[in-house]
Amino acid sequence: MQRLDLTAGSVDLARAICDIPSVSGEEGPLADAIFEAVRALPHLDVSRHGDTIVARTDLGRAQRVVIAGHIDTVPINANLPTRDIVEGGAAYLWGRGTVDMKAGTAVQLTLAAELADPRVDITWMWYDNEEVDSERNGLTRLARTRPDLFAADFAILGEPSNGQVEGGCNGTLRVIARTHGVRSHSARAWMGENAIHRAAPILARLADHRPREIEVEGLVYREGLNAVRISGGVAGNVIPDLCEVEVNFRFAPSRTVEEAEAHVRNVLDGFEVELVDAAAGARPGLEAPLAQEFLAAVGAEPRPKYGWTDVARFSALGVPAVNYGPGDPSLAHHDQERVPVAQIEDVERGLRAWLTPP
Repeated sequence: MQRLDLTAGSVDLARAICDIPSVSGEEGPLADAIFEAVRALPHLDVSRHGDTIVARTDLGRAQRVVIAGHIDTVPINANLPTRDIVEGGAAYLWGRGTVDMKAGTAVQLTLAAELADPRVDITWMWYDNEEVDSERNGLTRLARTRPDLFAADFAILGEPSNGQVEGGCNGTLRVIARTHGVRSHSARAWMGENAIHRAAPILARLADHRPREIEVEGLVYREGLNAVRISGGVAGNVIPDLCEVEVNFRFAPSRTVEEAEAHVRNVLDGFEVELVDAAAGARPGLEAPLAQEFLAAVGAEPRPKYGWTDVARFSALGVPAVNYGPGDPSLAHHDQERVPVAQIEDVERGLRAWLTPP
């Protein structure tokens, strides 16, 4: 088993944990290394739940914060081991997981080891299976079996945010819109009814749809309604009798899932529509006193989070949560994934400044 040196500094630690492959479902070796490293720290109460590690201070502070990061990545594509590169005079750490989100996790591990006497009690969570379906997500399982571990006044998720604070997140849902027809030989198309042709109005409505920008607690979220997949057809000489258009709606956190579904059904009125997946968004969570103190300490201007993240899980439990981590979100999952070394160091400084007692 590879051993982790939690005193090596966030950049070197990020390199080390990125070089332990941990594609979703294969996090065991990295979870082993993290567990062995943090359970040696006397100031933390450490427990393991599958490949999710929880480490808590218990200092009797008036407030508690959860700081969480996932340890899995999307599949590797010739982008490990990590390497150091320079672009435009700036130093980067290149490789799978550097952005999403092992650099952020490395910052958390560094501070978990260092801060034996933080200003608030901290629950650190490093969890598995974030990049796959919700039922496999380590936080989903943990919330089901140990909801008490989520009790907190504020939460921070280390998702990449370019070292800025991104409040809340958009919600997301997917539907399948279907059209039906009648099969026939394509040489006698008039004998059938083409389901793919019947789907044309669905695509036209989506193409004409104008996304809204909605202000929620001072942050402006941009919505999006798009076809993301289309399927249909039987054979090269058969008129198809079924066409399915998968539609994804990213909606502002001011909408409930029910309101978002109603909007999609209204846009696609007259067509068969089946809801297949939905997750509520999270409001910014920046009005909480701890959030205001956090913003002041890290010196960041809050922005909206357009993608869905696990802050929504904390929001659903009544815990205001934000995203704060190094890395450009647009490079998450990219084959040229890379994170500025300066951002890793800045996020470490920001969290340390906030968590260190005055």
